[in-house]
Amino acid sequence: MPRYLLKFALCLLLAGFSGGVFAQTRAWLDRDSVRAGETVTLNVESDGNVGGGPDYSPLYEDFEPLDSKSSTRIEPGNGGMVARSRYVLTLRPKRSGRLTVAALRVGGVYTKPLNLYVEPEPADTQPAIASSAQVFVEVVPDDESPYVQQAVGWLVRLYSSVPIVGGKLDQPVPDGASLMKIGDDAQYERNIGGNTYTVVERRYLLVPERSGRMSVPPAAFDGRSAPSLIDQLVGGGGDPQHARSKSRVLNVRPVPANAPQPWLPLRSLDLRYRTTPQQLRMGNAASVVVEATVDGASLAQLPELQLPPIDGVQVFAEPVQADEGFTGGRPRVKLTRKFSLVPAREGPVHLDGLRLDWWDVAAGTARSASLPALNWTVTPASGAATGATGMARATGQAADAAGGDGNAASGAVGASGAATSGGTGWAIAAVLFALLWLATLLWALHLRAFAAAKPATQQTAGTEAAALTLNLPALRQLIDVGDFDHIASVLRGLARPPARDDDELIERLADPGQREAVQALRRARWGGGDGVAARTALRAAFAKAPQWRQAQGEAASPLAPLYPVSK
Repeated sequence: MPRYLLKFALCLLLAGFSGGVFAQTRAWLDRDSVRAGETVTLNVESDGNVGGGPDYSPLYEDFEPLDSKSSTRIEPGNGGMVARSRYVLTLRPKRSGRLTVAALRVGGVYTKPLNLYVEPEPADTQPAIASSAQVFVEVVPDDESPYVQQAVGWLVRLYSSVPIVGGKLDQPVPDGASLMKIGDDAQYERNIGGNTYTVVERRYLLVPERSGRMSVPPAAFDGRSAPSLIDQLVGGGGDPQHARSKSRVLNVRPVPANAPQPWLPLRSLDLRYRTTPQQLRMGNAASVVVEATVDGASLAQLPELQLPPIDGVQVFAEPVQADEGFTGGRPRVKLTRKFSLVPAREGPVHLDGLRLDWWDVAAGTARSASLPALNWTVTPASGAATGATGMARATGQAADAAGGDGNAASGAVGASGAATSGGTGWAIAAVLFALLWLATLLWALHLRAFAAAKPATQQTAGTEAAALTLNLPALRQLIDVGDFDHIASVLRGLARPPARDDDELIERLADPGQREAVQALRRARWGGGDGVAARTALRAAFAKAPQWRQAQGEAASPLAPLYPVSK
């Protein structure tokens, strides 16, 4: 078979298996909960050609559509450029309660249904404003008497009955607390006293660092409204708009004497197993997936999910998957972590249930969330595993043989040609088999070429380890919300040249506080350490740039020193 025909057949085969893989469609809401009278924005995004926009008709029973728009942009993707379309629809709920945004058909695929909670708004919760106010600012904390280090949801809302063309919305940081913006701004409409206001909602996470009376400065907006028709005729640029919120005072409570340690103030904490294995077998990996749902904290404030040690079983933890949100005016997070269990011996094994102690800020009492204990009996390795290993080995030998004998391809083609006399069905099957065999051959040749080039690639990678450029704001943000393994990797990469492991990182840091912070990070990563305390130590120690013992320009030897360096 000519080479160009072989390539064409292989491309057709791969295209047949990959068709439809790259077209992905998803939908999401800008908020999970709203108040009666407010609007919510539905976003639908699709990659690839889906043959048209969404069909919104399933939504009309529970929602009133107000405004829709769409856009398409071209972005780099797997295998080339991808056309990504986004459809945005503003919805006004027709009733309060728990509503479902139905699955929408986009081309030939459907989005997932979404949940929305519409809370009825009492009459006394309307913002106190003058009837003539066109622009005003409101701040809403989710708790006015929080505890020290409790995560307080802090909402800043800008109301405007006139179009705003530009401006700045700012919330100053109070003394004795940290303040961090969470997510993107939400925009919706709200009816107040018969007037329709456009609301821009900005979410913050306020964490008090000391007890006592805390005064929070007012939020401020300075901007300009869109010019009216008269302003446009006379060359005006619109009216300046200024607004200030009321000052708020928080009464911060100290840590109770009977609170569990480490201190973890929350609204609620639920633990559950998402998956558990039915049995354990020697030498085979089994998975345990743990999920924690937390109300009233961010990811940075939570300890790591870690299973207790299991006698006779090796436990390998994957990175934590976090889904953070801001619902009901405060932060919520769902943590998921997968653990692979590999038994090292036969017989009974026992897993103690994971336990997390926390403080209920609403009830003012200590609570505990725990998972039930699990028991298994590890059975011997099955013959199926041995057979699978042998089959894999035989497959590898076959691939090597194919790579060494190029004439085998024509033999396979000949065999498929001989099979055509058996009928049309057998002919199609034989051709597909030949194409698959040719794809396997080409893949084996590719692997052999890759294996031959691999040592040189590894050598190059080993001699060109890239160091990272210091960016203190980005480092602070990483310490606040990043995974512990990622934080350690970045800190090692900041050294010149990069540190090979945590021991070398600690050895080369000159600042004692930074060395101790990395030690706390290590303890939190590998179990037995306090994750919240580790982040606090890292935040304080690396508020300034890392201090190194070794000069930046000095090259590190790839060999370990023959003698220890004297301190």
